[in-house]
Amino acid sequence: MTKQRATLLGFAAVLMWSLLAFFTVHTSPIPPFQLTAMSIGIGGILGFIWTVLAGDAAALKRVSWKVYAFGTAGVFGYHLFYFSALRLAPAAEAGLIAYLWPLLIVLFSGLLPGEQLKRGHIVGGVLGFAGAASLVAQGGTTFQMSAFAGYGLALLCALTWSSYSVLSRRLGEIPTSAVTVFCIATAILSGVAHLGLETTVWPRDLGVWLAVLALGIGPVGLAFFVWDIGVKKGDIQLLGVASYAAPLVSTFVLVLAGIADFTLVLLVATVLITLGAVIAARAS
Repeated sequence: MTKQRATLLGFAAVLMWSLLAFFTVHTSPIPPFQLTAMSIGIGGILGFIWTVLAGDAAALKRVSWKVYAFGTAGVFGYHLFYFSALRLAPAAEAGLIAYLWPLLIVLFSGLLPGEQLKRGHIVGGVLGFAGAASLVAQGGTTFQMSAFAGYGLALLCALTWSSYSVLSRRLGEIPTSAVTVFCIATAILSGVAHLGLETTVWPRDLGVWLAVLALGIGPVGLAFFVWDIGVKKGDIQLLGVASYAAPLVSTFVLVLAGIADFTLVLLVATVLITLGAVIAARAS
């Protein structure tokens, strides 16, 4: 697979993550960990079916338990820290800190063998973060010392996903089908967290069930598989910067669906994120 094609597949994950908010809105009032267990469980089951049909099931037995532990820690750890941060800190501030992960991917990638981190990558990443920050914080932010624990968990969230993404590149020989196990293990752990922290709420109608299914097929299903290909074989710096398109496209989807309004902040974010992506692309 060429580097360009792998990068495009990685960006497909970003586009799928852009639909995360839209589908999640339609799964209310299912609590977060229950929703994660249900949707990512669907993704894991579909991934396993695909692995069996492709004849790659035997390859899963040859993958070290350490790799499975690493992948599960990355996928489940991200969700655990993110949801926990939202419980202890205001959503805007927690989301803003958590969305440092694309910029951290760009910076951490410079530590990888054979990778060259250029000024354009850093500038593009900073502009992308500025654009995403303007979207997340458009309602205003008031950082409070009382929510310090939540801010710390949000930072752990960003560090977890960026580290998982960058270190995955060192596991290029591990088949992408291993993500199936990451998803199933994450679904099980999310189910345990749900039973300990939340009250079960089952979907009340067919529309909610379809939204959960859509999440499992796309944003928390196929997205993890194509992201694995992208970070292993694609342009990881460009993917890091391009990831800031997720909150931008997500907001546009909500506007088109009539859930959110078009604002000047959205226009400014569009310019910043697009400019950052162009600069990073030129650097690549």
